[in-house]
Amino acid sequence: MTDTLAGGAEPQNNQHTNEQARARLRKRYAAESRFKWLGVGAVLLSAFFLLLLLSTIVFKAFPAFHANELTLPLNLSAEHVDPDNLTGNNYDTVVNDALLSLFPQVEGRQERRQVRGLISSGAPTLLRQALQDGSLTPGGTVEYALPMDDFSDLYLKGLLAADSTETMLAAAQSVAVEGNEAELRFSDDSLLDVATEAGALEEDGGALRLTTGAASLIAYLGDGAVKLTEITPGADGGVVASGPLLAPVAANASGPVRLRVIETPEGQRKISDREIVWVDQLKADGRTASAWNTQFFFGGASREAEMAGIWGAVVGSALTMLVTLALSFPIGVAAAIYLEEFAPKNRLTGFIEVNINNLAAVPSIVFGLLGLAVFLNWFNLPRSAPLVGGMVLALMTLPTIIIASRAALRAVPPSIREAALGVGASKIQTVFHHVLPLAMPGILTGTIIGMAQALGETAPLLMIGMVAFIVDIPGGFTSPATVLPVQIFMWADFPEPAFQQKTSAAILILLGFLVLMNAVAVVLRKRFERRW
Repeated sequence: MTDTLAGGAEPQNNQHTNEQARARLRKRYAAESRFKWLGVGAVLLSAFFLLLLLSTIVFKAFPAFHANELTLPLNLSAEHVDPDNLTGNNYDTVVNDALLSLFPQVEGRQERRQVRGLISSGAPTLLRQALQDGSLTPGGTVEYALPMDDFSDLYLKGLLAADSTETMLAAAQSVAVEGNEAELRFSDDSLLDVATEAGALEEDGGALRLTTGAASLIAYLGDGAVKLTEITPGADGGVVASGPLLAPVAANASGPVRLRVIETPEGQRKISDREIVWVDQLKADGRTASAWNTQFFFGGASREAEMAGIWGAVVGSALTMLVTLALSFPIGVAAAIYLEEFAPKNRLTGFIEVNINNLAAVPSIVFGLLGLAVFLNWFNLPRSAPLVGGMVLALMTLPTIIIASRAALRAVPPSIREAALGVGASKIQTVFHHVLPLAMPGILTGTIIGMAQALGETAPLLMIGMVAFIVDIPGGFTSPATVLPVQIFMWADFPEPAFQQKTSAAILILLGFLVLMNAVAVVLRKRFERRW
């Protein structure tokens, strides 16, 4: 027997070490590696889309955080502003006269209306408020900054007419001004080359005219500006360009001509060529400045984009959340404690538990219909009030808090209860002194989840009228108000570009609200967290 073993007999083929086993092992390792990298890829893809979403929102929201203001020489003398009756003065006239004084060459009725459009329509109201709160004193001529119109503001931010280019041309041989028209003569045809590249030129009796859909050509000579609409090639190789005056040009103007080409046709822009020249002139004079947009952060709702603020919606959301928390948290936790610790296990409690779970899956708009039918039509509570909104959201949040609180109570080890009862504690003492403090972190987690869900809801609040246009900041729980999600919904529906930026900015504020709520929840969880 020893000789047989020493003879070196071939080892038996083990099913765990043969080639088939090693092939299965390699296949299993390969599958695990693929699953690992698929998981990593899924995480990276999710992070990419999250960063893309946040960066898009931040990029669009950033222009809304600052606004351009125009400093005007306001005549606040006694003949225009009565210091004893600040509410009865005509501040529109004061603002318009100050603005028109900066453009003495403007005479036509339509042009004067365009000039007045450079300043916000809410500027007179802000002027009256400044005089009433004492930040501005009447008397004499005062330089004071007021917000510009939204389109002028967008232009200065580089969001309108951003596709413009500039070219320096040789000095014009001659400049002829007749009425509101100007004619410029050049010795070379470089202007013609630039106009040809701009496109949309058509021949008309030997001259080349820019069609309606053409890019805008604006020639600047010193402080003057001419919109070129017709270019005629000369026999000597030069060109003659003419068009309406946008800013006065001296007949003896000399020096290089700066040609600005705006690719977007004037009819497709929210700001005209004439307004662009005026705004550029104000900027060159140092009368425009970019400032922190306090009106957005501390103002109420407005139909004018530059006057619209988010503070009313923030206060409305805060009041609504306070009502929601005050109703849903104690009722939800109390219901969870009763069902988990005290209620007998019978058909009635089983029926209640099933319905609580079903209520958590009910569409939120159903709660809005319930609020409309019961709180408004039956109890006659005020429409569009944080009180009613909080009650509706409390009904929607209750199932989430009850389910989460029951799970947290159930997670407390039975030994805690047995030990407390064993040393003589009553059932209520056991629950409130031992079980509830240990379950509090989980209860707070469920509460903050429910509150975050309520903060982002829009449909139930639309049903109780919180979509109403509310200008004033709400002063209490029964005052008319709106909330952040509804304000975002309303702004997103407005066609003005400035409201699109404010929509993104309001989304950031809503996200900040959620982050603040979660931070408070984390602090409270750490405060109540205990180990057993």
